[in-house]
Amino acid sequence: MMIINKKRALINVDYTYDFVAADGALTCGEPGQAIEERMVELTKEFIERNDFVVLAIDMHKRGDTLHPETKLFPPHNIEGTAGRKLYGALDAVYQTYKNDENMYWMDKTRYSAFAGTDLELALRARGITELHLVGVCTDICVLHTAVDAYNKGFELVIHADAVASFDPEGHAWALRHFKGTLGATILQQKEER
Repeated sequence: MMIINKKRALINVDYTYDFVAADGALTCGEPGQAIEERMVELTKEFIERNDFVVLAIDMHKRGDTLHPETKLFPPHNIEGTAGRKLYGALDAVYQTYKNDENMYWMDKTRYSAFAGTDLELALRARGITELHLVGVCTDICVLHTAVDAYNKGFELVIHADAVASFDPEGHAWALRHFKGTLGATILQQKEER
């Protein structure tokens, strides 16, 4: 019997100052801050195991009135501002590994990390079949990324202790949706896959 090891990637969604810091422009606040240690731990684990790590980071242009989010949210993650900097200790991890071939910073302009980006090409080129998702917000950008990943045939693993939202009901609903509708595996800290 042949055992096939799945190639996996960690997709780290929008863990930036504007989305997490207490004074961030569109912060999820304490729930986002509470996952910092786990975000850092998972990112280090993946990069040290030679797995692909993607930092899928929201980017907006100052004064862009045509972007659909303009009507929904205040300006956030504006190109060239401190709001786009990775939050807390995750930034130090990125600075340490940013030149590693398996660390990939990717700007995105929509909720999904797949929309209008080269993410799928980068994953397919590496033979990756399993995506581990972490970040914020569970029920917005993580959700939309997961739906697109599912529709593209990737297996999904959501780290429940490394996703957060400003909306507790939306967070809980998204976790149920990941499992019940997208067939994702939901992991808590210390669970091995």
